Amino acid sequence: MRALVFAKHPKLQEVPIPERLPGQALIRMELAGICNTDIEIIQGYSNFRGILGHEFVGMVAEADDQSLVGKRVVGSIDVACGECKFCREGEPDFCSNKKTMGMHRWQGCLADYVVLPEANLVIVPDNVSSVAAVFTEPVSSALQILEQATITPDDAVIVLGDGKLGLVTAQAFKIRGLNVTVLGKHIDKLAKASKFGVNCDFVDEFSGRADVVIDCTGNPEGLAKAIDLVRPRGVVVIKSLYHNSGKLNLGGIVSKELTCIGSRQGSMAKAMELLATGAMDVDSLVEAVYPAADIAGAFKRAVRKGALKVLVDFSDSCEHVNLNTGGWWR
Repeated sequence: MRALVFAKHPKLQEVPIPERLPGQALIRMELAGICNTDIEIIQGYSNFRGILGHEFVGMVAEADDQSLVGKRVVGSIDVACGECKFCREGEPDFCSNKKTMGMHRWQGCLADYVVLPEANLVIVPDNVSSVAAVFTEPVSSALQILEQATITPDDAVIVLGDGKLGLVTAQAFKIRGLNVTVLGKHIDKLAKASKFGVNCDFVDEFSGRADVVIDCTGNPEGLAKAIDLVRPRGVVVIKSLYHNSGKLNLGGIVSKELTCIGSRQGSMAKAMELLATGAMDVDSLVEAVYPAADIAGAFKRAVRKGALKVLVDFSDSCEHVNLNTGGWWR
């Protein structure tokens, strides 16, 4: 099968189709997304080597549970051991031996096939397009914040960063009735936030006013800016992952007596429920779709500064389409 394998550089290679174990499903890829975390990995984050990718929608080709075969699915990216202290206590998200698809000891989805435990899978409803389904993981990441932090409609919430995750997070918060503002540096991306009905502005216009600041910048400077933006005894939520942590001055956290929350993936099922309502516009966040034969080109496009979501089509039914010119795919 074809796969984007990262060793020294990401490269399209022919590799064996993965073998599934009992309780696992073999999934034939339909669409996969390229995430900022994938880009950080090739720059040194997590020291992962292998097949990249963790955002996907695909068709179950083989499974012990025959009701899954032939179904479109997405999947949670973490694979818990089921045996450690955290797993035994019902907290598999913190598994001591956890593997993470495309990031740590588990092969990713930028390939024709991927294997995941059946328990990780969520069936995609008929009314959710495959394009929308690719966004299930980032939508779950946005919703996870609301599981961790108490945020009310009276709170002034700033999403710092106008990239893919920032725009998804702001949209999800707006749907939940929260007072959210996206701060960024790009006129075109802030215009998208405005179309979602979200307040937007440039980063330099604010300081020390927000009750909650969510760092979706994807760079080390973002956390320092978030600390500056939040009010005393406010909340900073850290969503960014990056290979170079830089130097962080913790003085603002101490002097402002801030609460800092690390946040990652949430419930894929809850994210799918939100996507199924049709309330989220994720299609407009897709910049380009590439055929699987040109995964390397897709990755090169995704690495470009300011790029939105780049997808890879494994159905071999698309030509390379630039969505910024108004085209579509298939």
